[in-house]
Amino acid sequence: MDIIRERSEIPVADKWAIEDLYTNDEAWEQELSTIAQDKEVLSGFAGRLAESGQTLYDYLYRSEMTDVKASRLGNYCMRKSDEDTRNAVYQAMTGRFTSVMVDLSSALSFDTPEIMAISDEQLNAFYVDCPKLERYRRYLTNLRRKREHILSPAEEKILAAAGELSQAPDTIYGMFADADLKFEDALDSDGNAHPVKQATFVPLQNSPDRVLRKNAYESLYKGFGDFKNTAASILDAQNKQMKFFAQARRYENAFEASLNNTNVPTSVYLNLIDTVHKNMEKMHRYVCLRKKLLGLDELHFYDVYAPLVADVDKKITFDEAKQTVYNALAPLGDDYRAILKEGFENRWIDVYSNTGKRSGAYSAGAAVHPYVLLNFSGTLDSQFTLAHEMGHALHSYLSNKHQNPIDAHYVIFVAEVASTCNEALLMEHLLSKTTDKKERMYLINHFLEQFKGTLYRQTMFAEFELNIGKMVAQGQTLTADDLCAEYRRLNEEYFGPDMVVDDQIAIEWARIPHFYYNYYVFQYATGYAAAIALSRRILQEGEKAVTDYLNFLSGGCSKSPIDLLKGAGVDMTGPEPVEAALELFSQLLDEMEELAGE
Repeated sequence: MDIIRERSEIPVADKWAIEDLYTNDEAWEQELSTIAQDKEVLSGFAGRLAESGQTLYDYLYRSEMTDVKASRLGNYCMRKSDEDTRNAVYQAMTGRFTSVMVDLSSALSFDTPEIMAISDEQLNAFYVDCPKLERYRRYLTNLRRKREHILSPAEEKILAAAGELSQAPDTIYGMFADADLKFEDALDSDGNAHPVKQATFVPLQNSPDRVLRKNAYESLYKGFGDFKNTAASILDAQNKQMKFFAQARRYENAFEASLNNTNVPTSVYLNLIDTVHKNMEKMHRYVCLRKKLLGLDELHFYDVYAPLVADVDKKITFDEAKQTVYNALAPLGDDYRAILKEGFENRWIDVYSNTGKRSGAYSAGAAVHPYVLLNFSGTLDSQFTLAHEMGHALHSYLSNKHQNPIDAHYVIFVAEVASTCNEALLMEHLLSKTTDKKERMYLINHFLEQFKGTLYRQTMFAEFELNIGKMVAQGQTLTADDLCAEYRRLNEEYFGPDMVVDDQIAIEWARIPHFYYNYYVFQYATGYAAAIALSRRILQEGEKAVTDYLNFLSGGCSKSPIDLLKGAGVDMTGPEPVEAALELFSQLLDEMEELAGE
């Protein structure tokens, strides 16, 4: 697990079953070529969608089936590209797929304006005349709520044609950060060299060797710092393209446009930041405790992942991690765990890092089955990542199983709930299995780290994203100096007086890929708060809570995200879930301080 191998050296059993999508590249090419016929047939509906309910149904059904095909095509080329980002073949395939889909989107740009032009009375008559159209009632209702932001057919066609350009900043950033950027090896206290990559950075920061942590930290941020102006230009381009599309669609700003797209009030985002600010002393208290337990005169950012309890951290094999996660999720019932086992045994997961592989972890909800990318390193954190990504995977699996394709894709606001609920249940399981003081301190610290990394740090990211978006909205160009200054200011505010906020951390914004996801990160924090509430309800109320939760997982986007969560027992429109989660954080701090004082 400590050796980064070539892709060819990884056993098949530890690679995802990409052949479940297409047996080979030729099969993918053949299916891609059929999109042209879909485009021709669908384009023939232009000017006809208001003819009858049957015509509208025929168009929507054919479009839905084309989207199913496109999802399969995209999953194949993108998953293959992520296996080795240096592979030009799959870079090219992904590029061609993107071009084909932008061309299709451009050709079908007539549909939204035509659907918007249908009167409410006429549409209601369509439902009566063509009962099959009920399949699309939720989709049509959600689409038509954005009427004021839909343009003329000609204007929509121009925006659709610009779609490929809008993805350029994210694509360029991925190549820059994952494929091209190189970092110097980091020396440990014995003079041994350790390769520094995006995938190895956090494991190196987990090392008890402070010399290694410091050197790895300085190596990574020197690498990004050497190209800070390039990174700033890419991020500026991302924000400029979001601003362009928001203005084109008559939104006040990109912030409003992004949240309206998933039907989440902007007040939820702002409420999160406000509630966290009111509880900042808890974060400062955690930082102070970490400094004390590490026995340091100065706490630096390369100390924030350091183990607090000696002789407890141990390597966890992937088989051990799978079994522990399986056991921990027993409260969710046998049906849930049967699907989990299916994923474990049928190669849904790409397990280990290899040279050129995309960093981090994710789950992609393909219709055949989810695909989970890991860079498993044998740490406790890796075990939690497995639980996290399988939460995403089962959310996708259940939504795909219980919803029509058009209603299966849950929006990003609820995307982090299932993953984080799994993590919370895993933590409760691990804590219930030990009374050993050192092991309990170790686990509680990991729980505290989740609060620090998710509720506080992701909220800090969200505030950074909000603030730089305001700069761009006001006509400002995002320079490296401005970005570093704002990012440093926020770190000082969030981490408090016991943390040394050095020059290196000011460039951290350059290594956060989520800043290219359109105001995405706040949902990690809101999702975490919701997940804590749901996990508590599952453990305390049992079967009824589990039933409500599984209905939520099976809901896709069949209701608004706020209503889906209300159905599971959590109301995110108020501050209560965030406040309750931070109260648990405070209680964990109490226990950690008590154990440390014994």
